[in-house]
Amino acid sequence: MILKILKYPEPVLSQPGEPVTEFNAELRKLVADMFETTYASQGIGLAAPQVGVSKRLTTIDVSMGKNHTDKLVLINPEIIFQEGKLYEEEGCLSFPDIREKVVRAAKVRIRAQDEHGKWFEMDGEDLLARAMQHEIDHVDGMLFIFRMSALKRDLNLRKIRKMQRAGEW
Repeated sequence: MILKILKYPEPVLSQPGEPVTEFNAELRKLVADMFETTYASQGIGLAAPQVGVSKRLTTIDVSMGKNHTDKLVLINPEIIFQEGKLYEEEGCLSFPDIREKVVRAAKVRIRAQDEHGKWFEMDGEDLLARAMQHEIDHVDGMLFIFRMSALKRDLNLRKIRKMQRAGEW
């Protein structure tokens, strides 16, 4: 089922998600729905707060559904190592039509649980590292607009307010 993606400034987007403690069929259904929603939106990742669920859960697929072995479920994720810096353009499904350059680590190692509750560690580089950091930011209540320069952030916030007044946001 395709879920509704919330847009900034929905309050749930700015709040840290609650830890996931139950690994059951309901959780696996949410994971499946999140992947379906991501693909329908032509994204590469989605965090539970973006669909109104205040949980520490993200789904990532940098292949955009083309290679199912690339599907990642990160539950209760944390970054345990990061290295290097990349300054590249990024977008967010909760900020449609807004793309800006932000600084992220070039390489990361994360620790998370899968949909069955099993802990694992994983390394990511380049686009995967960027997606991991972006989605973990979401479950921490941090939005990519606050990683932009102050000037770019202010310009984009003005753009959002203008679209809100016009009923386009």
